[in-house]
Amino acid sequence: MSLTGTAFLYTTVALAAVALALPFLLWTRLRGPRPLRAAVRALMLLFTQATAVTLVFVLVNNANNLYDDWADLLGTGDHVRKAADLGADGTGGIAYRKLPKVRQDFGRADGPGMHAAGGVRVTRLKGRVSGVDAEVYVWLPPQYDDPAYRDRKFPVVELLSGYPGSAKAWFGSMHVHEQLEPLMRAGRVAPFILVSPRTNLIAKADTGCANIPGTVNADSWLSIDVPKMVTDNFRALPAPDGWAAAGYSAGAHCAAKLAVAHPDRYRAAISLSGYNDPIGERDSLAAQSVALRRANNPYVLLREARTPPRVALYLSGEAGD
Repeated sequence: MSLTGTAFLYTTVALAAVALALPFLLWTRLRGPRPLRAAVRALMLLFTQATAVTLVFVLVNNANNLYDDWADLLGTGDHVRKAADLGADGTGGIAYRKLPKVRQDFGRADGPGMHAAGGVRVTRLKGRVSGVDAEVYVWLPPQYDDPAYRDRKFPVVELLSGYPGSAKAWFGSMHVHEQLEPLMRAGRVAPFILVSPRTNLIAKADTGCANIPGTVNADSWLSIDVPKMVTDNFRALPAPDGWAAAGYSAGAHCAAKLAVAHPDRYRAAISLSGYNDPIGERDSLAAQSVALRRANNPYVLLREARTPPRVALYLSGEAGD
């Protein structure tokens, strides 16, 4: 049974209702020794509390898209096939822009909000550089299939979720496509493609969007494999001029870091309530050493850059961020 499915939601609602009704029906009707009756009543109360907490969790999870499935929740999911040392630039010496095109099969994404505004599509991508194997969600602007735009390539915004968080959150919780679609149709916003890749790649840890040999190559997944797949399969502008990254919380840190670290791959970044030092997320793999923290801190990267990277940064947050 799917963690975010309607069947599981209705099951938790039914169990909560039954658990609430049991004490009213059986409290004074129990028979047997006094200790036994006390134990049964205690179990009924515990059952009521457990089902209530479960129902609240399911409602919150469905509303905020924190965990996609049972593997995410239980910390048993792993989307890393290999994690080779790819060097400072994250390419491993691979001329990735010259790699043959790989056509992906896309299906209709399911879940709250995923069918709105023309619908979101999803594919399973095997990263040829990063070694990551995970899903990527794509939304196309209303002009994409307009004959007047048939020769037009579109800019892309790569959307990064927080931790924990699902790649669906931008569509299912924040409804970004539903807000943009009427604005694009009205000509108030220029059309662009939205791409939301999975960022939670290993169990019980935030990757910090970093490349960590032997563990994960999240940076290369997001900045190389995903953009290559998008330009291979859609009329998308090439990097860097046609690409921006946007994120919230841990995803905001990633967006700023990716753009600052790779001005040859992104031209802009939008950071919503992010942070600079990876230690801002206690489960971040990029916070495990001083060297990793510095290498993945956009403020440090900017301060130490020989030439300021040609990127635009749009940041929002509190003073503590």
